[in-house]
Amino acid sequence: MEATGTDEVEKIKSKFMSAWHNMKYSWVLKTKTYFSRNSPVFLLGKCYHFKTDGMYVALHSFQSYSAGDGSNFDKINTEISGNVEEFRKDFISRIWLTYREEFPQIKGSALTTDCGWGCTLRTGQMLLAQGLMLHFLGRAWVWPDALDIDNSDSESWTVHTVKKLTASFEASLTAEREPKILSNHHQGTLKRNCDDNEMRNEVYHRKIISWFGDSPLAAFGLHQLIEYGKKSGKIAGDWYGPAVVAHILRKAVEEARDPELQGVTVYVAQDCTVYSSDVIDRQSSFMDSGKADTKAVIILVPVRLGGERTNMDYLEFVKGILSLEYCVGIIGGKPKQSYYFAGFQDDSLIYMDPHYCQSFVDVSIKDFPLESFHCPSPKKMSFKKMDPSCTIGFYCRTVQDFEKASEEITKMLKSSSKEKYPLFTFVKGHSRDYDFASSPLREENDLFSEDEKKRLKRFSTEEFVLL
Repeated sequence: MEATGTDEVEKIKSKFMSAWHNMKYSWVLKTKTYFSRNSPVFLLGKCYHFKTDGMYVALHSFQSYSAGDGSNFDKINTEISGNVEEFRKDFISRIWLTYREEFPQIKGSALTTDCGWGCTLRTGQMLLAQGLMLHFLGRAWVWPDALDIDNSDSESWTVHTVKKLTASFEASLTAEREPKILSNHHQGTLKRNCDDNEMRNEVYHRKIISWFGDSPLAAFGLHQLIEYGKKSGKIAGDWYGPAVVAHILRKAVEEARDPELQGVTVYVAQDCTVYSSDVIDRQSSFMDSGKADTKAVIILVPVRLGGERTNMDYLEFVKGILSLEYCVGIIGGKPKQSYYFAGFQDDSLIYMDPHYCQSFVDVSIKDFPLESFHCPSPKKMSFKKMDPSCTIGFYCRTVQDFEKASEEITKMLKSSSKEKYPLFTFVKGHSRDYDFASSPLREENDLFSEDEKKRLKRFSTEEFVLL
C-alpha cells in the first residue's frame, strides 16, 4: 500500500511539474527582438546587412517586421528584403534543441523531462549539431522549408502542437501518402525534377536531427550524454557546466558507432591550450583503417572571459570568433541560464534559447515533424551580461584547414589581448612534450582519465548555476 501511495504522489507531482514547465517555459518565442538596420549582422561567419533609412527591425517569430515609427518592414526595397530573407533562412536552418518532456525515462532516475536542468546539455548539442551540419551539408546549406514555419502563430508553439504534428505524420504513414521532404511547391514534381543533391541534403538533415533524439539509442541524445556524464560524477538532474559538456561531447563522438560518424572527431583543449600535434594525430588516426582521408575535427576550448564578470576587453575577440565560417558557436549564457551563441550585432550577441519546453518527438518515425527542431525567432543579449564561463567551438575538415585556422585565430588572440597572456593558445607539439601528465592507461569501461576527472571537477566548481 505504501508503495502504491508513493507512486500516486509521484504521478501527481509529475503532472504538476509538467503544467508548471508549460507555463514557465512557453514565453521564449513571444518576445520581440530588435535589430539595427544600420549595422551588419553576423551569423556563424556569414554577414548580413539590413541598412535602410529607418533605425530598427523587429524580428518576432519572423512574422512581422516593424521600424520604430511602426512602418511595415515588408515594404522596403527588394535588395534589402533579399538580405533579410537570407538571414531568416540561415537562422531558421540552424538546428534548435530545447527542453523536452514526456520522453523515455532516463536510466537510473524517474525523470522524463530535462526542464530546469538540461539547458547546457542542449546548448552543447546545438554546437555539435552545427559542426555536423558543416561536415555533411556545408555552410551554404539552408533548409528549403525554413520560411514555412513563420506562418505558425507563436502562441501555438506549445507541447500540444508537437503532439498534433506527430499524430498527423503517423496518420500519413498509415495512409501511405507521399512523404513531405521538400517545400510545397516542389511536391508536385518531386519524382521528375528533384535535384539529387537536394535529396541527399534532406536525408542528412533528418539524420543529423535523429542523432540528437531524446531516446536511449540516439548517439548524441540526452540519455547518452547523461551516461557519459556519470563518469565525471554527474547524474540526471544535476547542473552541467560548459567545460564538462565539452568533455561529454568528445566522449559521445568517440563512442558513436554509426559509420557516417567515423570521419569526425572532437578535441578538447587542455588548460586553455590547443596542442597542434595532438589535434593532427586525432585527424590522422583515420589512416589506420586503410582509408586515405583524414578525420574532420571539432575543437572545443573551455575558457573564462574574466573573473566574477565578463571582461569587456574580450568583446572584440568573441565577435572575431563568431565572424569565422569555421566557428560552430559558443556554449555559454548568462548567470542562471545557458544559451547557444551563434552571432552578433554591434555589442549584442545573437543566440538560440533552449529554455522552451516542447513534447518528445519520436525521431525513429519516418518523416517525423521537423518544425520543432528549428527556431522561428532569434534572441539578442548584451555582451556585458554574458557569464565568463563558456566553451568556444571550431570545425576543421582537413589538417590544412586546422593549420590555417590556428594561424588566423592566433593572430586574432594576439591583437585582441591587452593582458600578458591570451585567452587561450595554440602550441606546436604534443601535450606530453611539455611535461604534462599524458592520459594514463585506462580501464575499458572508464571513459575519463584521472587527469580529466580532476580537470572537470575543477571546472564544475567555477561555473554558473543554471535554472
